[in-house]
Amino acid sequence: MPYTFGSPRREWMGTRLLAEQAFSRAAGAPLLSGNSVTLLRDATQNYPRWLEAIGAARERICFENYIIQPDAVGQQFAAALAEKARSGVRVRLIYDWLGSLSLGSRAFWRRLTEAGVEVRCFNPPRLDSPLGWVSREHRKSIAIDGRVGFVSGICISRRWLGSGGEPWRDTGLEIRGPAVADIERAFAEVWALLGPPIPAAELARRDGAEQNAGGVDLRVVATAPSSAGLFRLDQLIAALARKRLWLADAYFVGASTYVQALCAAATDGVDVRLLVPGTSDLPLLTPLSRAGYRPLLEAGIRVFEWNGPMMHAKTAVADGRWARVGSSNLNIASWIGNYELDVTVENEAFAREMEHMYLEDLERSTEVVLQQRRPRRALSAVPPRAR
Repeated sequence: MPYTFGSPRREWMGTRLLAEQAFSRAAGAPLLSGNSVTLLRDATQNYPRWLEAIGAARERICFENYIIQPDAVGQQFAAALAEKARSGVRVRLIYDWLGSLSLGSRAFWRRLTEAGVEVRCFNPPRLDSPLGWVSREHRKSIAIDGRVGFVSGICISRRWLGSGGEPWRDTGLEIRGPAVADIERAFAEVWALLGPPIPAAELARRDGAEQNAGGVDLRVVATAPSSAGLFRLDQLIAALARKRLWLADAYFVGASTYVQALCAAATDGVDVRLLVPGTSDLPLLTPLSRAGYRPLLEAGIRVFEWNGPMMHAKTAVADGRWARVGSSNLNIASWIGNYELDVTVENEAFAREMEHMYLEDLERSTEVVLQQRRPRRALSAVPPRAR
């Protein structure tokens, strides 16, 4: 049947194909079908699923995280990984030197290696690279047997469980299907930077994974320093959003081009919202974030500050069709300086679930509004003594 201009369905299909091509080019990641995705809220839901999957591992575990602390939570994960290594499972672990720097960490890593876990440290300080510390391994992912994967913004530390029983606000995904191979491949690329690579025969293939795990289409967006793939994708989403674009970010310091894209969307009638922490674990960053509120508010963007202990999630949901969860913050360090890992999901049911969770978060937040500036009296109108 020939294409006919004016056919709504065909025009919509054509627009969708163009958008899919644009997303693939911007992110450098193909759209993968046949996956199942489970949305996990906070460490209280993520940690148990991670430990359960580690306990069920039969062949290999690829584990990477920016912060792995030798506290009670770190010891629990270390014990689980060491047990699997002793049972013959190939366990590989990457941690970031700066993120995981703490007292007692040297003995912590030694006990893991003695149990058979292969441990590699990302970017320790070097005399021949005084500025090398700028680039960090900021990803938070787990891939097990090429069967199940986890991507989130959650680190291994008791801080994520909070104090007084209330956890930090964070978001993660459990993924099954062909996309797990891409999570494992992203891990392998960083692993190869730090030593001998993982043999290709040990890595999962998309066509070797479970092909009918579910009906969710998604992309695994693995970015490296100077690649800016997610930066391009975030700007593209801001340009293509037609009704809603709801963002949550822990360390928002928007680049001018991205702020302009958000303001343009809001001016065009898109409901743009930004949720950020009310109090941050990095106090110096709070005034820097707040300094950027005014242009957003003047453009009609609604800004909310979370009232809980810490809002650490990095998420986005647009038009009830597209969503993103991962490790990337809306700042230059994440977009251009770090190794990051995010998952973008193109599925209406999942996007609705993300929107529902976002609205729940807004109920515990305070909206920031512009204060009306009072007109100043002209100097000539002030009595001489008052001058």
